[in-house]
Amino acid sequence: MHYYILIFCFIFSTVLAASETNVLDKVAEPTNPLEHFNIEKQVEDYQGITSLLVWRNGEMLFEQYYEGTSKETLHNTRSLTKTLVAMLLGIAIDNGHLKSERSTIFDEFKDKIDLNKIDKRKRTITYEDMLTMSSMLECDDQNMFSRGHEERMYIIEDWAKFTLKLPVRGFPNWVSKPEDSPYGRAFSYCTAQSVLLGIAIERLTSRSLDSFAEEMLLRPLGINNVEWQYTPTGEVSMAGGTGFASRSLLRLGRLLLNEGTYEEQQVISKDWVEKMLTVHAQPRDRHGYGYQIWQMPYTYMGEEIRAWSMSGNGGNYVIVIPQLALVSVITSTNYNTRYGHSRSQKLFQEIVLASLE
Repeated sequence: MHYYILIFCFIFSTVLAASETNVLDKVAEPTNPLEHFNIEKQVEDYQGITSLLVWRNGEMLFEQYYEGTSKETLHNTRSLTKTLVAMLLGIAIDNGHLKSERSTIFDEFKDKIDLNKIDKRKRTITYEDMLTMSSMLECDDQNMFSRGHEERMYIIEDWAKFTLKLPVRGFPNWVSKPEDSPYGRAFSYCTAQSVLLGIAIERLTSRSLDSFAEEMLLRPLGINNVEWQYTPTGEVSMAGGTGFASRSLLRLGRLLLNEGTYEEQQVISKDWVEKMLTVHAQPRDRHGYGYQIWQMPYTYMGEEIRAWSMSGNGGNYVIVIPQLALVSVITSTNYNTRYGHSRSQKLFQEIVLASLE
């Protein structure tokens, strides 16, 4: 009898030891933050986010809508849509309406301002100067005292004339001059310049910007529902706020990711997209600025990675990272808050990028 008891104890202890070994040896599977993302359970971190889309390697990895929105909702993404004016100028150049981005822009507005009576230096301002937010005009939306601040423009009837009449910017000793700045340009964020670029395209093409955009840019992308904004004098406003559905924004990002090609159609020349996605000015440390588009730093696999970002007030983003074949759309209504941008950036860093590691 004792013999059988000993055998039973031996077998039981062996099984138990093996079981414990398996438990100890088993490594927990890493969780995918995107797969388990539930905004309702993280409302304090991500309140105000209205949609999140993630596209990678040619397929949609994630698409969710929040706070009563849907795939049909047209989002007001504020300045995010400034990037459109760079795309459209490239298309205008591709089609022979303008020789190059280094052409001077004031010559297109001889009916608005007497070129013989203005500071001659202003006549040398190019389209590229305005695309890169680095013209010599005194215009800074981040300085409430600036003559060119966007809020001063909005209360004027003629936004083009407002911009054309801005004085030349001064550089006191504590401000870096263009020649002392990275890339030889002194960055100054100026909505009025984006507006003037849009109006210039209308003049170059002899068409309203919405009509030109719909035929040459949006229709080839399959985008047919857009809510445009207009100036008091009737031109399309490229200040921002153009209404797009999240999927439409994703298609704009995919166009940049694929070097101007969408479903085998070359919508914008590859050369122009390369210029857009090249740093031409430095807004602040570790950030760059291309043609109406930001370059921002994130962390991926323990190393810094740079993302191109169509960006708008409230934390609205179309983020493009060519190295990862990635496009992500984040729409948000956290307008004019100190946490609008940081909340969306945290979402992209801690949920989207972390899920790809």
